[in-house]
Amino acid sequence: MKKLLNTLFITQSDVYLSLDGDNIVLLKDQEKLGRLPLHNLESIVSFGYTGASPALMGYCAERNISLLFLTGSGRFLARVIGQSRGNVTLRKKQYRISDNEKMSAEIARNFIIGKIFNNKWMIERMTRDYPLRIDVAQFKGISRHLSAIIQEVRSCDDLERLRGLEGQAAISYNRLFDQMILQQKEDFYFHSRSRRPPLDNVNALLSFSYTLLANDMASALEGVGLDAYVGFLHRDRPGRVSLALDVMEELRGIYADKFVLSLINKKVVSKDDFVKKENGSVLMTDEARRKFLTAWQNKKQDKITHPYLGEKIQWGLVPHAQALLLARYLRGDLDEYPPFLWK
Repeated sequence: MKKLLNTLFITQSDVYLSLDGDNIVLLKDQEKLGRLPLHNLESIVSFGYTGASPALMGYCAERNISLLFLTGSGRFLARVIGQSRGNVTLRKKQYRISDNEKMSAEIARNFIIGKIFNNKWMIERMTRDYPLRIDVAQFKGISRHLSAIIQEVRSCDDLERLRGLEGQAAISYNRLFDQMILQQKEDFYFHSRSRRPPLDNVNALLSFSYTLLANDMASALEGVGLDAYVGFLHRDRPGRVSLALDVMEELRGIYADKFVLSLINKKVVSKDDFVKKENGSVLMTDEARRKFLTAWQNKKQDKITHPYLGEKIQWGLVPHAQALLLARYLRGDLDEYPPFLWK
């Protein structure tokens, strides 16, 4: 159980939610795990849905406390809310900004700053931790290049220009990715990003991790009342969770890429976990996906201190924290959206 920005996160599985007076009570096998006053909560997020009492749902609906249910892996199930109030206003604001490219750019540049900053941090960490196994001069040169791009992004208010700067940064970062693979070099290598379909083992891992991260981000955005399909950097496209892709940009390197590298470098996966099809596409085996998902869920339980909030939370709650911060910015509670800047 974790309270963050007036939101209660219940990360334990098999927990039943009930009401006692003006308090939420958490029960597991009839044993009381916790009790918290409801009067200062805006929402409740439960991972691993077991159930909630009708009395609690009614109480929350009457007082405009959203009650969100996700699977244990973070997939969105449902949200129980009362009469539409704040969410309508929030979404209308989101749609107005999305329709205005200049206003969209003001938000989008913070997503991009977060992404480039975190990729730069990964590069700097490699030079510190593995100076004898990488080309330090090349890494330092690209780190300086990324710093220069960040400065350009800060003053850019044009979406096309922002996309161009993000593309430049991605190309520079990708030049180094193969050197970050320290083990199993014959079977795991990275020359370029291939998506549909992935054409090598590393791209297969990256594609799967990005899919999971996008799903987690979409669930988090829906949980705070935002429309995950209406973005600012990524424009509208049927079936695409554009806003989720926007916000997850800052987490791609520091969360998904770093996770994939750890699987390879710690030899959690091997060449036997992949199958190459006749069309050249590379797919993970069922067993590989199971190993991946187990490690992914374990990673989400690791604790970090959120760089903006200063609170200790699980990695798996980072998408939810960023969704809450974005919603607060759109409501006018924050002067600027604070991207996730990790060191």
